[in-house]
Amino acid sequence: MHCRGMAEQVLQITKQDGVTTLTLDRPQAMNALSRELRRALIKAFADLAGDADTRVVILTGAGRAFCAGLDLKELGGESGGNAKNETEAAISGGELVQAMSRLEQPIIGAINGFAITGGFELALACDLLIASTEARFADTHARVGIMPGWGLSQKLSRAIGIYRAKELSLTGNYLSAELAGAWGLVSRVVAPAELLPTCQALARDMLSCDPVVLRSYKKVIDDGFAATFADGMRIEAEASRKHASAVTPDAIAKRRAGVQERGRAQSRGGGSGGG
Repeated sequence: MHCRGMAEQVLQITKQDGVTTLTLDRPQAMNALSRELRRALIKAFADLAGDADTRVVILTGAGRAFCAGLDLKELGGESGGNAKNETEAAISGGELVQAMSRLEQPIIGAINGFAITGGFELALACDLLIASTEARFADTHARVGIMPGWGLSQKLSRAIGIYRAKELSLTGNYLSAELAGAWGLVSRVVAPAELLPTCQALARDMLSCDPVVLRSYKKVIDDGFAATFADGMRIEAEASRKHASAVTPDAIAKRRAGVQERGRAQSRGGGSGGG
């Protein structure tokens, strides 16, 4: 189903079989985050938080870019408005990534092209990243002359290591899809035509999991990642005890046969379900 509305000019929303795909649709501007697109994304994620029919979200871009970051024409005052107030609100606000972090459903980032600065931050707000061979990442905050405010300075170093993160952020250099895969920033790199099918296959794999555990597991991983290892172990133990009290032997037995058959099928196929 294709959902139409006021945000259709800048954001395409497609829902099918438990998966909602959000496509940034300003290809002529490399999907730069104008105030209109930011508002549309924030609203979309807020709406999806209460959508029981959406169990997995895919985020991607139209054209040759995933997202080129904040719309610098707006921030520079070329599009009217109060440039100073707009800049401060856009850079330091972080409402968009906060809306994404509040979402209980997993978000798969389908990085189809350039993911630059704010677009890089948008990618890092996803739960996992699959990249097209055409994907390119860059943190140009230092080149533009602004400080990050959406988490990039902390998330990137935790994802690829502090020294690699410093290399990217302190030079503004581009990172190829191939090197992003080697550094562990993205789960895998695929041909452009295989990007969405690969993400859709991974989404279906997630849909086959227990829906309650899927959301709880995502939260435990995120909460633990933001804590010390010792605190993370306590977070897991608490979540495990809470869930175990509601698990019945019949429920485990019911899913066990399916898990075994899927394991046999993947062993014969020689790969993961999403590949």
